[in-house]
Amino acid sequence: MRRLFVDELNDLHVRFSEMGMMVNEAIYKSVKAFINHDKALAREVIHEDKHINEREVDLEKRSFELIALQQPVTTDLRVIVTVMKASSDLERMGDHAVSIAKSTIRVKGETRVPQIEEDIAGMAEAVKEMVEQVLDAYVKEDSACARKIALEDHGINDFSSRIYKECIRQMQDNPETVIGSMDYMLVSSYLERIGDYVTNICEWIVYLKTGKITELNSNAIEDKF
Repeated sequence: MRRLFVDELNDLHVRFSEMGMMVNEAIYKSVKAFINHDKALAREVIHEDKHINEREVDLEKRSFELIALQQPVTTDLRVIVTVMKASSDLERMGDHAVSIAKSTIRVKGETRVPQIEEDIAGMAEAVKEMVEQVLDAYVKEDSACARKIALEDHGINDFSSRIYKECIRQMQDNPETVIGSMDYMLVSSYLERIGDYVTNICEWIVYLKTGKITELNSNAIEDKF
Protein backbone atom coordinates (compact mmCIF):
# COMPACT_ATOMS: atom_id res chain seq x y z
CA MET A 1 0.00 0.00 0.00
CA ARG A 2 2.80 2.40 0.88
CA ARG A 3 4.53 1.78 -2.43
CA LEU A 4 1.30 2.44 -4.32
CA PHE A 5 0.78 5.66 -2.34
CA VAL A 6 4.31 6.86 -3.14
CA ASP A 7 3.71 6.15 -6.83
CA GLU A 8 0.49 8.18 -6.71
CA LEU A 9 2.28 11.06 -5.00
CA ASN A 10 4.99 11.01 -7.68
CA ASP A 11 2.31 11.03 -10.36
CA LEU A 12 0.77 14.07 -8.67
CA HIS A 13 4.17 15.80 -8.82
CA VAL A 14 4.54 15.03 -12.53
CA ARG A 15 1.03 16.21 -13.40
CA PHE A 16 1.55 19.46 -11.50
CA SER A 17 4.87 20.09 -13.28
CA GLU A 18 3.17 19.46 -16.63
CA MET A 19 0.47 21.97 -15.71
CA GLY A 20 3.19 24.49 -14.89
CA MET A 21 4.72 24.03 -18.34
CA MET A 22 1.29 24.42 -19.95
CA VAL A 23 0.76 27.72 -18.11
CA ASN A 24 4.22 29.02 -18.97
CA GLU A 25 3.58 28.23 -22.62
CA ALA A 26 0.24 30.07 -22.45
CA ILE A 27 1.94 33.15 -21.00
CA TYR A 28 4.62 33.07 -23.69
CA LYS A 29 2.08 32.65 -26.51
CA SER A 30 -0.27 35.34 -25.19
CA VAL A 31 2.44 38.00 -25.04
CA LYS A 32 3.86 36.93 -28.39
CA ALA A 33 0.39 37.26 -29.89
CA PHE A 34 -0.04 40.70 -28.34
CA ILE A 35 3.31 42.04 -29.53
CA ASN A 36 2.96 40.57 -33.03
CA HIS A 37 -0.71 41.52 -33.35
CA ASP A 38 -1.41 37.81 -33.97
CA LYS A 39 -5.15 37.28 -33.52
CA ALA A 40 -4.96 33.59 -34.51
CA LEU A 41 -2.36 32.82 -31.84
CA ALA A 42 -4.42 34.75 -29.28
CA ARG A 43 -7.45 32.59 -30.08
CA GLU A 44 -5.25 29.51 -29.67
CA VAL A 45 -4.34 30.61 -26.13
CA ILE A 46 -8.01 31.16 -25.29
CA HIS A 47 -9.00 27.78 -26.73
CA GLU A 48 -6.23 25.85 -24.97
CA ASP A 49 -7.05 27.34 -21.57
CA LYS A 50 -9.67 24.62 -21.09
CA HIS A 51 -6.83 22.06 -20.86
CA ILE A 52 -5.27 24.05 -18.00
CA ASN A 53 -8.62 24.23 -16.22
CA GLU A 54 -9.16 20.50 -16.72
CA ARG A 55 -5.72 19.76 -15.29
CA GLU A 56 -6.46 21.78 -12.16
CA VAL A 57 -9.74 19.92 -11.63
CA ASP A 58 -7.93 16.60 -12.17
CA LEU A 59 -5.22 17.49 -9.64
CA GLU A 60 -7.80 18.58 -7.09
CA LYS A 61 -9.81 15.36 -7.57
CA ARG A 62 -6.71 13.17 -7.23
CA SER A 63 -5.61 15.11 -4.15
CA PHE A 64 -8.95 14.70 -2.39
CA GLU A 65 -8.98 10.99 -3.24
CA LEU A 66 -5.51 10.53 -1.75
CA ILE A 67 -6.52 12.33 1.42
CA ALA A 68 -9.74 10.33 1.77
CA LEU A 69 -8.29 6.90 0.96
CA GLN A 70 -4.77 7.14 2.38
CA GLN A 71 -5.29 9.60 5.25
CA PRO A 72 -1.76 10.99 4.88
CA VAL A 73 -0.03 12.86 7.70
CA THR A 74 2.90 15.26 8.12
CA THR A 75 5.14 15.44 5.03
CA ASP A 76 2.85 13.44 2.74
CA LEU A 77 -0.11 15.64 3.60
CA ARG A 78 1.97 18.76 2.94
CA VAL A 79 2.84 17.45 -0.53
CA ILE A 80 -0.84 17.06 -1.38
CA VAL A 81 -1.85 20.43 0.09
CA THR A 82 0.99 22.13 -1.81
CA VAL A 83 -0.17 20.64 -5.11
CA MET A 84 -3.79 21.66 -4.48
CA LYS A 85 -2.94 25.24 -3.52
CA ALA A 86 -0.18 25.82 -6.07
CA SER A 87 -2.24 24.36 -8.93
CA SER A 88 -4.95 26.90 -8.09
CA ASP A 89 -2.35 29.67 -8.46
CA LEU A 90 -1.23 28.20 -11.79
CA GLU A 91 -4.83 28.17 -13.02
CA ARG A 92 -5.20 31.85 -12.19
CA MET A 93 -1.95 32.59 -14.03
CA GLY A 94 -3.47 30.85 -17.04
CA ASP A 95 -6.55 33.06 -16.73
CA HIS A 96 -4.34 36.15 -16.93
CA ALA A 97 -2.69 34.74 -20.07
CA VAL A 98 -6.19 34.46 -21.54
CA SER A 99 -6.88 38.08 -20.57
CA ILE A 100 -3.74 39.15 -22.45
CA ALA A 101 -4.90 37.14 -25.47
CA LYS A 102 -8.29 38.86 -25.35
CA SER A 103 -6.53 42.23 -25.27
CA THR A 104 -4.75 41.19 -28.48
CA ILE A 105 -8.06 40.67 -30.24
CA ARG A 106 -9.58 43.84 -28.80
CA VAL A 107 -6.65 46.13 -29.67
CA LYS A 108 -6.22 44.90 -33.23
CA GLY A 109 -6.13 47.86 -35.59
CA GLU A 110 -5.59 50.49 -32.92
CA THR A 111 -2.61 52.88 -32.95
CA ARG A 112 0.39 51.09 -31.45
CA VAL A 113 3.45 52.40 -29.61
CA PRO A 114 6.57 50.28 -30.35
CA GLN A 115 8.53 51.49 -27.29
CA ILE A 116 5.78 50.41 -24.90
CA GLU A 117 5.44 47.08 -26.65
CA GLU A 118 9.19 46.57 -26.27
CA ASP A 119 8.87 47.16 -22.52
CA ILE A 120 5.95 44.73 -22.34
CA ALA A 121 8.04 42.12 -24.13
CA GLY A 122 10.86 42.68 -21.63
CA MET A 123 8.46 42.45 -18.70
CA ALA A 124 6.99 39.23 -20.10
CA GLU A 125 10.45 37.70 -20.45
CA ALA A 126 11.20 38.53 -16.81
CA VAL A 127 7.90 36.97 -15.70
CA LYS A 128 8.53 33.89 -17.85
CA GLU A 129 11.94 33.46 -16.20
CA MET A 130 10.29 33.67 -12.76
CA VAL A 131 7.78 30.96 -13.72
CA GLU A 132 10.54 28.68 -15.00
CA GLN A 133 12.58 29.23 -11.84
CA VAL A 134 9.67 28.49 -9.49
CA LEU A 135 8.78 25.29 -11.34
CA ASP A 136 12.40 24.17 -11.06
CA ALA A 137 12.38 25.03 -7.33
CA TYR A 138 9.20 22.98 -6.92
CA VAL A 139 10.66 19.92 -8.64
CA LYS A 140 13.79 20.16 -6.47
CA GLU A 141 11.78 21.08 -3.35
CA ASP A 142 14.27 23.92 -2.94
CA SER A 143 12.81 26.28 -0.33
CA ALA A 144 15.94 28.46 -0.30
CA CYS A 145 15.59 29.04 -4.03
CA ALA A 146 11.86 29.70 -3.59
CA ARG A 147 12.61 32.42 -1.02
CA LYS A 148 15.19 33.95 -3.35
CA ILE A 149 12.74 34.02 -6.29
CA ALA A 150 10.09 35.72 -4.17
CA LEU A 151 12.50 38.33 -2.83
CA GLU A 152 14.03 39.22 -6.19
CA ASP A 153 12.24 42.03 -7.97
CA HIS A 154 13.21 40.78 -11.46
CA GLY A 155 12.57 44.35 -12.62
CA ILE A 156 8.80 43.68 -12.69
CA ASN A 157 7.88 46.78 -10.70
CA ASP A 158 10.21 48.95 -12.78
CA PHE A 159 8.66 47.67 -16.00
CA SER A 160 5.15 48.26 -14.67
CA SER A 161 5.93 51.82 -13.54
CA ARG A 162 7.68 52.70 -16.81
CA ILE A 163 4.84 51.31 -18.93
CA TYR A 164 2.20 53.16 -16.92
CA LYS A 165 4.01 56.52 -17.14
CA GLU A 166 4.66 56.14 -20.87
CA CYS A 167 1.03 55.20 -21.51
CA ILE A 168 -0.18 58.31 -19.68
CA ARG A 169 2.25 60.47 -21.67
CA GLN A 170 1.18 58.94 -24.98
CA MET A 171 -2.52 59.43 -24.21
CA GLN A 172 -1.90 63.08 -23.37
CA ASP A 173 0.18 63.69 -26.49
CA ASN A 174 -1.85 61.68 -28.96
CA PRO A 175 -5.56 60.90 -28.33
CA GLU A 176 -5.42 58.19 -30.99
CA THR A 177 -3.32 56.04 -28.64
CA VAL A 178 -5.87 56.09 -25.80
CA ILE A 179 -7.51 52.72 -26.51
CA GLY A 180 -4.21 50.99 -27.20
CA SER A 181 -2.53 52.54 -24.15
CA MET A 182 -5.33 51.37 -21.88
CA ASP A 183 -4.72 47.84 -23.13
CA TYR A 184 -0.98 48.24 -22.55
CA MET A 185 -1.68 49.12 -18.93
CA LEU A 186 -4.04 46.16 -18.61
CA VAL A 187 -1.48 43.73 -20.04
CA SER A 188 1.16 45.13 -17.72
CA SER A 189 -1.16 44.59 -14.75
CA TYR A 190 -1.87 41.01 -15.85
CA LEU A 191 1.85 40.26 -16.01
CA GLU A 192 2.36 41.84 -12.60
CA ARG A 193 -0.38 39.63 -11.16
CA ILE A 194 1.25 36.55 -12.68
CA GLY A 195 4.42 37.55 -10.83
CA ASP A 196 2.38 37.76 -7.61
CA TYR A 197 1.09 34.23 -8.14
CA VAL A 198 4.66 33.03 -8.62
CA THR A 199 5.36 34.41 -5.15
CA ASN A 200 2.36 32.48 -3.84
CA ILE A 201 3.81 29.26 -5.24
CA CYS A 202 7.14 30.12 -3.61
CA GLU A 203 5.29 30.31 -0.31
CA TRP A 204 3.81 26.86 -0.84
CA ILE A 205 7.25 25.44 -1.63
CA VAL A 206 8.49 26.81 1.69
CA TYR A 207 5.43 25.28 3.39
CA LEU A 208 6.22 21.94 1.77
CA LYS A 209 9.67 21.90 3.37
CA THR A 210 8.95 23.56 6.72
CA GLY A 211 5.27 23.05 7.47
CA LYS A 212 4.93 26.81 8.01
CA ILE A 213 2.87 29.18 5.86
CA THR A 214 5.28 32.06 5.32
CA GLU A 215 4.57 35.40 3.68
CA LEU A 216 7.25 36.27 1.15
CA ASN A 217 7.56 39.71 -0.39
CA SER A 218 10.17 42.31 -1.34
CA ASN A 219 10.08 43.97 2.07
CA ALA A 220 9.95 41.25 4.68
CA ILE A 221 9.45 37.59 5.47
CA GLU A 222 6.86 36.95 8.12
CA ASP A 223 5.73 33.59 9.48
CA LYS A 224 1.93 33.45 9.56
CA PHE A 225 1.87 30.32 11.71
